[in-house]
Amino acid sequence: MKARITVTLKTGVLDPQGKAIEAALKSLGIAGIESVRQGKVFDLEVSAPDGAAAEATLRTACEKLLANTVVETYTIEIA
Repeated sequence: MKARITVTLKTGVLDPQGKAIEAALKSLGIAGIESVRQGKVFDLEVSAPDGAAAEATLRTACEKLLANTVVETYTIEIA
């Protein structure tokens, strides 16, 4: 089964890379962008007997490696 994990910084955590992207967009003349927050997306294939088992495996992967849960949050989508 396929899954997508999206990892983003928690609200209130400074995002210097997002600010750099925001500044670059403005310097390229792209108007209307008020703020940028960057993150990571992981597309995975999971072998599991059901959705609940797949989600448990993916949560473990996030907690142990894919996300720094001190400063990041994550969402899991299973297709």
